[in-house]
Amino acid sequence: MDQLQLPENVSRIQDGEAFVFSCHPKVDCFTDCCRQLELALTPYDVLRLKQETKLDSRDFLDQYVIQEQEKGDVFPRFYLTMIDDGQASCVFVAKTGCTVYPGRPGACRAYPMGRAAMRKDNNQIEEFFVLLKEPHCHGFQEQEEQTTERYSKGQGLPIYNKFNDKVAALLQHEKIRQGMQLTKKQVEFFILALYDLDSFRKQLDEEELPNQDAYSSKIEACKDDEQLLLFGIDWLHGILFQQ
Repeated sequence: MDQLQLPENVSRIQDGEAFVFSCHPKVDCFTDCCRQLELALTPYDVLRLKQETKLDSRDFLDQYVIQEQEKGDVFPRFYLTMIDDGQASCVFVAKTGCTVYPGRPGACRAYPMGRAAMRKDNNQIEEFFVLLKEPHCHGFQEQEEQTTERYSKGQGLPIYNKFNDKVAALLQHEKIRQGMQLTKKQVEFFILALYDLDSFRKQLDEEELPNQDAYSSKIEACKDDEQLLLFGIDWLHGILFQQ
């Protein structure tokens, strides 16, 4: 990772290194970063957003998410809908700021910081952080001192990182890296268990899913969406990789 070539406006942040940044309504570029963007959504992003909007997961996906899977892609990708207002604005941004702020996606929380996490051969997560300095962002003119740890905690990122790392175990599985392709049914299960939690819960309750008997004790422990998502990741390991 040390040899990774980064774009000119992106710099590596060393562990414990300080930088200055703050974003708030009095910064004159407030909400500029909510426009002209392509915002990929993780399963945990969708979980939090559907809770914040008080929508069923299927309704949330239908109303606010674009799903793409180009030829050659192993997994489908999910993006938040943008408004056709000439600025490609986030569907949830208003003049006063983010209307779903408590449930905003992890990428919004992290900006202007980025985190890369890779699974090593020993199955451990190796992470590093970068700082993105874009011309439109004036938050760097503020004088609030940050570190990666302080900023991450302040933005509520640890729980997002926890779930994203769990999903990475699927996306970066050895069989995937060796060229495994998914069947249409496996892709459907991937979407169901990670992005459409309410439908997943219903099918579990109605005992419509394969291999669920082997997980009966874990299913009973799924009292909330977060526990259900963790179970879904575990269940998918079995469905995709026979583990």
